[in-house]
Amino acid sequence: MSLVSQFLSQIQQQVRSQQGDLLRSWLQVEPESPKQYHDLAAELRSKFSRQDAIDKIVEDRLPQQDDLPEGQATSWPGLLAFLKDYLTYWRDVDFSDLLGAHQLLSGLANSCSTAFAHPTYGSMLLQVSMSLSETLARLTMNLNRRPDLTRRLRVVDDDNRKSVAESSAEIIQKIFTTCLTDRSGTRTSKPEGKRVGIYMFANLVLKLLFACRRTQLAKMIFVNIESISPPLSLYPAAQRVTFLYYIGRFNFSNQHYHRAALCLQEAYLQTPPQLVSHRCNILTYLIPSNLLLGRFPSDTLTSRPEAQSLKPIFLPLCMAIRSGNFMQFQSHLAAHESWLLGKGLLLPLSNRLRPLLWRSLTRKTFILTYVPPTDASSRKAATLELSHLLTVATYVQHRLEGWQPYNPRLRGQPSQANPVFMKALKNNIQSSHETTLMPPPNGSQKLRPNEGLIWGNAQVTYEDVEMTVATLVQQGFMHGFVAHSQGRFAIIGAKAKGSPVLAGWPNVWQTIKERRYDDDFDLDQVPGWVTL
Repeated sequence: MSLVSQFLSQIQQQVRSQQGDLLRSWLQVEPESPKQYHDLAAELRSKFSRQDAIDKIVEDRLPQQDDLPEGQATSWPGLLAFLKDYLTYWRDVDFSDLLGAHQLLSGLANSCSTAFAHPTYGSMLLQVSMSLSETLARLTMNLNRRPDLTRRLRVVDDDNRKSVAESSAEIIQKIFTTCLTDRSGTRTSKPEGKRVGIYMFANLVLKLLFACRRTQLAKMIFVNIESISPPLSLYPAAQRVTFLYYIGRFNFSNQHYHRAALCLQEAYLQTPPQLVSHRCNILTYLIPSNLLLGRFPSDTLTSRPEAQSLKPIFLPLCMAIRSGNFMQFQSHLAAHESWLLGKGLLLPLSNRLRPLLWRSLTRKTFILTYVPPTDASSRKAATLELSHLLTVATYVQHRLEGWQPYNPRLRGQPSQANPVFMKALKNNIQSSHETTLMPPPNGSQKLRPNEGLIWGNAQVTYEDVEMTVATLVQQGFMHGFVAHSQGRFAIIGAKAKGSPVLAGWPNVWQTIKERRYDDDFDLDQVPGWVTL
């Protein structure tokens, strides 16, 4: 008996007894498969070069039967088509040709998804579907790192262009949908049947969508899971953590930083400490999510092994935000630009952290320029002069453009230093000529839009400063009001808080938590994360 006949006879027995685990172990597609599979491929190439020969032997060895004993199954058209594609795969595959192997494997996985959708017997292919999907995802990720190969597969029409990763995600998403719509069990009961694979296939789809940067397509995954999926807590820990990681990243990319932090924190807590690289990947997005909420990593967190590679990146950003140091902030982003860009963090951090930098800059300017009233019983509100803030902002903008401090007395020139410059920027009240600036000899440095204090090389105006303060007040990061006619920011509730600084610059995270929104929703609820 030929190898093909023996192989199909074993498949027929496994189908009849519905042994899904055995089917998975027999239907292998990896190049590292045992020698028998490569011998099978050689026989297929020599004796079954015509497609009709493969079709005939599959139909002969796996006939469809009507009368079956209880507990046994029969083949069905979808299964026959899948097995024909399986033999064709081994006959034609060349593992040294990644594109060709991917094309054959994609067709095989698509055929498996059709067979898997059979309402009666399809569930026996659950393990096979998982194996094929994992192999397809792995091969797709390898190809995704080879743009020299995948470039040839892209469609000329830009409107219909799909990457290899997106095409593979669509195939696996069909299997995910079949699992999700299976009616075995109730929504809150332990998953059984095809529903066992819901989060496993969802995670593979999400992995591929994030790899090809089509994260917006992940929204439908979360919408469908929110509608009919069992709770995430009923699934294995590895699937839970992976799903929480991707839903956290999805919310981060859509600027829902609180939701992102909730998901990523739970993923981090559920990951064993010995899995250092996994916890590091989670912290890569958990720390920025919290930074954007005004929460900085603790010393305990940064002392852990998984945080060591991230400390040089995020701790200097924390220091810059605390002090309102735009120069340190921009130079540090520039130093790590490639890494941040590759992780999708550069734009959120460079743009969304600026209100916190402005908040710290205004706070620091107030501390160094405010003169308390001599009369302790005075009811006059503590204020920040916006002209002082304009002076500081102009200085910072010039420093960003490359202007350097110098001592004019060394050049025999009179000092033009503004006292506010010296107090706000040297962090003392003593006179100093080092805060006078000299423009670069070759002109100001050209800044990108997100590198300037307002917009690139645009000069900071009084209107910009007043609008920025008003925006911070509206966001709740400064507590008070802008007295437009007096050119001041007046602090409310200084006596109640015991300090104008505490009253005027409330805690960022507390402010975000206490915000009132027009729409009624729970800030701690994450769409797509199904809980009991």
